[in-house]
Amino acid sequence: MTGEIIEEARKEMEKAVDAFRHELARVRTGRASTALIENLHVDYYGSKTPLRQLAGLAAPEARLLVITPYDKGAMHDIEKAIQTSDLGLTPMNDGKIIRIPIPELTEERRRDLVKKVRKDAEEFRVGIRNHRRDANDMLKELHKEKQVNDDDLRAAEAKVQQLTTDFIERLDKVLAAKEAEIMEV
Repeated sequence: MTGEIIEEARKEMEKAVDAFRHELARVRTGRASTALIENLHVDYYGSKTPLRQLAGLAAPEARLLVITPYDKGAMHDIEKAIQTSDLGLTPMNDGKIIRIPIPELTEERRRDLVKKVRKDAEEFRVGIRNHRRDANDMLKELHKEKQVNDDDLRAAEAKVQQLTTDFIERLDKVLAAKEAEIMEV
């Protein structure tokens, strides 16, 4: 029983770290990355559609994104979605493809991005700690129902704590790598 609870907590913590990685992929660094725009939603014939379903996305250079729409009629809608997003990017449409130059980040903007990333990391740390709390609550409930003795409860809680520590360290490593990437000129 305790093994199932610990395994479930591990899976949930793993999901939290993966979600954090996914969230960081959308944070703009100095380099072009299709992750910046792939989840952008375009109003395409009255329905919100992710950009990656409407066009081919590429980053042929470090400072350029290229969008090749499957339907040329969607070019204006794609352009509009990029302009109205909070990315601060300006698309250039030549009738066949849309080019998006990625400008250099200023030092101030880099520091702001690092603050935002740290804030996001703290939210994910809280999520991991919430999974720890949930697992410990389930373990205590088993103890209360006399399905687990005192020694097994303490051992299981120690395992859950070790899992929590490990996953927070993994999250911090991902954060440190992203901070270095953002501050890189």
